[in-house]
Amino acid sequence: MNTADRCDEETAMRTRTTAAFQHATGEKSASARSGWSWGRIRPVAFWATTFVIVFELVAGSVWNLVPIEWVEAQLRHLGYPQFFAYVLAAWQAGAAIAIIAPGLPLIKEWAYAGAFFLWSSAVVSHLTVGDGLRTWGVPLVFGVCAIASWALRPDDRRLPGTCLRRERRTDAGQDEAGPPEARPRAWAVPIGLLVVLYAVSFLTLPAAEAMTYGWAVELGWIDG
Repeated sequence: MNTADRCDEETAMRTRTTAAFQHATGEKSASARSGWSWGRIRPVAFWATTFVIVFELVAGSVWNLVPIEWVEAQLRHLGYPQFFAYVLAAWQAGAAIAIIAPGLPLIKEWAYAGAFFLWSSAVVSHLTVGDGLRTWGVPLVFGVCAIASWALRPDDRRLPGTCLRRERRTDAGQDEAGPPEARPRAWAVPIGLLVVLYAVSFLTLPAAEAMTYGWAVELGWIDG
């Protein structure tokens, strides 16, 4: 094989290698673009944890407002006065509204802090009287969800000083739409969700009362 033929063969091999590398790189990039990135997972995780804590706050406010026998038995067991249920109901309703509503970053900070204080206090209260995991595990889960929702909240739900802006991605046309809290849809969705959650909480109240009554009997808080 002469020198010219060898050069042609080497050139062809380099060309095939480069094409194969570009093809593999292109497939990897396309896979990365179509796969789940943190930018896509974060809003899903935020809304999932936010829905959990808002639903619990709504249901808790209904249970405390009535109040059902489970609440009364639990307050007696932990040594709290019965009127404390109405105080909790008011603050739970306010926290649910503040957390789900658009904007209001300062009020959201207070609502998240209050929700975490509520559930962490429940954990400590049950541990203090010697209750097991069955009683304090549930408020612990809600407390963790509150921390996750607070940490994952988007920039428009943060105080300016607490916004950790690595890369601010703005969708096309968002500047023309105005701030999130100014759009009617941004308020309509949270209001509609709250109405649905309160309706579900009131409609399922008899079943919830019967279920929690059984729990209270099993725990020995009331006589069956």
